[in-house]
Amino acid sequence: MSGIATKLQHLREKSKGIGTNSHAGKYLNQDFEELRRSCLERGQLFEDDCFEALPSSLGFNELGPNSSKVRGVTWTRPTNPKFISEDATRTDICQGALDCWLLAAIASLTLNKQVLSRVVPHGQSFTENYAGIFHFQFWQFGDWIDVVVDDRLPTRDRKLLFVHSAEGSEFWSALLEKAYAINGCYEALSGGSTIEGFEDFTGGIAERHELARPDPHLFKIIQKALKRGSLLGCSIDITSAADSEAITHSKLVKGHAYSVTAADQVEYQGDMVQLIRIRNPWGQVEWTGAWSDSHEWRSVSSEDRERLTNRSEDGEFMSFSDFLREYSQLEICNLTPDSLTDDEYQKWAETEFEETWRRGVSAGGCRNYPTFWTNPQFVIKLDEVDDDPNDGEEEGCTVIVGLMQKNKRHRRKVGEDMETIGFAIYDVHLKKDFFLYNRAAARSETFINLRELCNRFCLPPGEYLIVPSTFEPNKNGDFYVRVFSEKQADFVIDERVESHVEKIDIDEDDISDKFKKLFGQLAGEDVEISTYELQRILNRVVMKEDIKTSGFSLATCRNMINLLDKDGTGKLGLVEFKILWTKIEKFMDLFKSRDVDQSGCMSSSEMRVAVEDAFSLNNSLHQIIVARYSETNLTIDFDNFVGCLIRLETLFTFEELDKDGSGTIELNFME
Repeated sequence: MSGIATKLQHLREKSKGIGTNSHAGKYLNQDFEELRRSCLERGQLFEDDCFEALPSSLGFNELGPNSSKVRGVTWTRPTNPKFISEDATRTDICQGALDCWLLAAIASLTLNKQVLSRVVPHGQSFTENYAGIFHFQFWQFGDWIDVVVDDRLPTRDRKLLFVHSAEGSEFWSALLEKAYAINGCYEALSGGSTIEGFEDFTGGIAERHELARPDPHLFKIIQKALKRGSLLGCSIDITSAADSEAITHSKLVKGHAYSVTAADQVEYQGDMVQLIRIRNPWGQVEWTGAWSDSHEWRSVSSEDRERLTNRSEDGEFMSFSDFLREYSQLEICNLTPDSLTDDEYQKWAETEFEETWRRGVSAGGCRNYPTFWTNPQFVIKLDEVDDDPNDGEEEGCTVIVGLMQKNKRHRRKVGEDMETIGFAIYDVHLKKDFFLYNRAAARSETFINLRELCNRFCLPPGEYLIVPSTFEPNKNGDFYVRVFSEKQADFVIDERVESHVEKIDIDEDDISDKFKKLFGQLAGEDVEISTYELQRILNRVVMKEDIKTSGFSLATCRNMINLLDKDGTGKLGLVEFKILWTKIEKFMDLFKSRDVDQSGCMSSSEMRVAVEDAFSLNNSLHQIIVARYSETNLTIDFDNFVGCLIRLETLFTFEELDKDGSGTIELNFME
């Protein structure tokens, strides 16, 4: 299926609810239930031809077919296995030959049984209805997908090469890792972040807070996040391998992921003290510092003591100031509204946007470059302020903006890697020169080469334009933007497609005798101009001008005649030719005026400006124009420029036939 057809199919599936949290799409059209049923009927174990047991599925470089690291690797099915125990824990999972980020993300699944059951669907085992086939569900760039795998796993010396369980007999984590690698290969999983994995397991948008430089309103942010059902984790950085699992003097374990389960305030000795509750899900080692036992709680009101200390299984309290001092970072995974089924939670409002950067048309680079204005843009309207503003701040609208580049991990084995990305937010609508004189109202903290860049802002009510970009121009890529807001934000994408071409009305009385005489000489005995005659005439004219062209093609000349041939002869009469001649003169003037560097041809950005003099087009159409009409160096000569404008004008004749403005027309076969 072509790229455009695939995009249309995807949009139609989304309109039917496919890809939502409750209705995952079938990755590569593989249906787990049908495949398992077929295997059971045939008495055969499933072998996945979409992720074959071959060296290419391992990697492309360090794990490539010729690498010493894959010598002796064989793909085998588990022996005497079990799929998953009822009480899956972090200790089920041990690191293999890849980075530990995915290990940590998979381990985090065991902290939340609801999330775990979402990613690892129930009803799978190595005994009942076993057919060598399993499935897992992940979130990928706005869609939930159901991924099917067989249970052939890479081993060396009868040991799993990658993620495995500590006791060696539980295989859910190893099969989940294989499913997660299926859109590339195992090696493509290297170099990620725990946040990346956790987003793909929850569909949420994750933000990281460095506690050495905390947001001044971080405590309030944590309280609101807990009320919204967000998943919060904190950890202490390790600086060397010796630090891993090291226990501090206050009984905190370095390198472990702790859960944040509550944040509250109590009155203590005449002052209000901010408290935060931390749970260590991995073991019995707990915080022994202030507020961990009854000493401080004796000076707290009985009401607060009863309210906060009756759930000891949810962790130990510590002061917020101790939290900032002891821990290194906090990660908040804000969940999407459709993943929260409990009405007790407040829910974020979510809007999303998908687009592409394309070399020469919509990959304008950062603001340092004059082509910045060509980047895709979209508007959000923030009308309602937050219910509970931060102390000392004016009322505003909290938004979390995440910019994610798509499919880069999948394309690592063909040499592509993450681009350096960022975004700017402006509080007015923009045109080309806007950026020369106006500052951004907000922007991403930095440009960075991660899969996703995420920042939190508090903006006054108003309309804001978000402009995502790569740091350098002309970098191809697909991207996905999400905006989480406390109140519903209207999401406005300018998809207008309109023609501003002035209609040329000429009748024979308007034509000078001199032009009639010239036409008679050019047209010959039949008094009409054919495609070949038109090509000869136009090429003779443009060769005299100071522009670069290889001459008009027959295809362009045919399109001109098709546009203006009212009587269906396939040729141009006097009036039709006069109208065309007037258009060519206007095209020539426009071409020269927009050829800013006077090179005799147009750059793709100059072409975009010129086209917008006559048509309002969306980003997708601009991309098609550059792909179809530019040379390999992204220049457009006069022939292609005219061919493009004629083709666009022809397409807009649709509007003349769409009398009721319904967007559809009806034609018979001859029409």
